[in-house]
Amino acid sequence: MIERYSRPQMKRIWSDESKFDKWLKVEIAVCEAWAELGVIPREALSKIKLARVNLKRMGEILKETHHDMTAFLGSVSESLGDESRFIHLGLTSSDVIDTALGLQLIESAELLSQDIKELISVLAQKAMKYKYTAMIGRTHGVHAEPISFGFKLALWTGEMRRNMLRLNEAKKAIAVGKISGAVGTYATLSPEVEEKACARLGLVPAPVSSQVLQRDRHAQFVTTLAIIASSLEKFATEIRGLQQTETREVEEPFAAGQTGSSAMPHKRNPELCERICGLARLVRGFALTSMENITLWHERDISHSSTERIILPDSCLVVDYTLTIFTSIMRGLRVYPQRMKHNLELTRGLIFSQRVMLALVEKGLSRQKAYELVQRNAMKAWEGNKNFLKLLKADPEVTAALPQSELEPLFDEKYYLRYVDEVFERLGLTEVQWKEKPIAEPSELAPRAI
Repeated sequence: MIERYSRPQMKRIWSDESKFDKWLKVEIAVCEAWAELGVIPREALSKIKLARVNLKRMGEILKETHHDMTAFLGSVSESLGDESRFIHLGLTSSDVIDTALGLQLIESAELLSQDIKELISVLAQKAMKYKYTAMIGRTHGVHAEPISFGFKLALWTGEMRRNMLRLNEAKKAIAVGKISGAVGTYATLSPEVEEKACARLGLVPAPVSSQVLQRDRHAQFVTTLAIIASSLEKFATEIRGLQQTETREVEEPFAAGQTGSSAMPHKRNPELCERICGLARLVRGFALTSMENITLWHERDISHSSTERIILPDSCLVVDYTLTIFTSIMRGLRVYPQRMKHNLELTRGLIFSQRVMLALVEKGLSRQKAYELVQRNAMKAWEGNKNFLKLLKADPEVTAALPQSELEPLFDEKYYLRYVDEVFERLGLTEVQWKEKPIAEPSELAPRAI
């Protein structure tokens, strides 16, 4: 189901045509290695390079053999003459399947890298735009101290950069080939054949393998995608929280003519963000399965095979899809600075309590005493819905240490943003790099429903 909502590029990578084309590439690369070593005649190799796989014919053979590799080899052999005897020479099925799978995963990783780069670009530009837009920071869902909306987005930018690094490492882990025979001992070929074939495919030979490439490699890849999906869920959850009616500091895009509810025409729901959160759970489930696939009996069983036909393509398809959706959300995000200002003032100055406490400490009070004085007035403000600054000014114990004229300057949200420039510089988010830099439009709009 996921496949029909994903972008054409990722669907193409995981199509049957792409998979069997890569199987054939592996077979031909091995034949080229054999020819270089003088085992296959050069004239036979030139014909082998013209080999083709007929998917319809392969399906017919599969009904009889119930084995996809033998069906594939039968179809390929029918496109050749006597030279077909050199196809699959010395190989076992996993030599072809696992090596070709690495090619698919590399292509998927490259496409996902493009997705992440685009999202980072959008996040960075939005962070710069709202760098000084003050809003309340929340801990435990309760008002804490002021931050800026750009600061929040800078945090997301840094996280997606880490995800890019993780994906690059995962790509290295699966960019390997395995041409080592039935149990990995090269009994029917040689490490030299493997090295030459892998070089032609742009892969590194696995230093050691059994009948299969070891599944810790694939688990690293899928768990990396699960982390990326979880980051997107984290960001989407934040937008959902900020879009609640009582808060309404941001909203995901809402198009003209769009409906949020069949019953209530007023509804504007964060349905795209909710979709991302749901799909992230799916990818985390795939990650668990990928880790369970690490354990196989002896040199190999096929308990991993059935699940990989689902979890590997679908994890790539889902993460590609959710990255595309979230980038479109951030590109069209509705931001309400006035509402942020309103919410900053909602607690009538309570958010400045720490600064008042520290000022009292600087005046010579013990921390315990300063905390007691500030909390006493803060609780009155909470419970009586009163202005915190007025309560402090009316408290003789507070004003004995901190005159009223020194209290008012403590109630300024700009104080909390005084190091925001330094944080942005650490991330490399500067005006020179990001100001007026256009945001690339997506090649295909994210669909509205799944």
